[in-house]
Amino acid sequence: QCQQERSQHKNRDKAMQLLKAKLYQHYERLQQEEHKKLEAEKKDIAWGSQIRSYVFHPYNLIKDHRTGYETSNVDKIMDGYLDDYIFEYLKWDLKKSFA
Repeated sequence: QCQQERSQHKNRDKAMQLLKAKLYQHYERLQQEEHKKLEAEKKDIAWGSQIRSYVFHPYNLIKDHRTGYETSNVDKIMDGYLDDYIFEYLKWDLKKSFA
């Protein structure tokens, strides 16, 4: 309740300002929690923490280390056809979310 003023309109405006401030703080806190969650999931940028390996010589191989998917059709991937990798990532992410 906000009854600091004599006018109902001023009291209503004051109450709306307080409500907006509380809502803003609430959503700001939710956003910070989501940001912390995402930061915790980030991997360190270190040797051996790569997502994908590309080998062009002496044999052709591209391997996604997260999903385990690999292919020897390097030209297709380098030409931008990433559908197989995207599909495998989505399957992996779905399994991870249910685990």
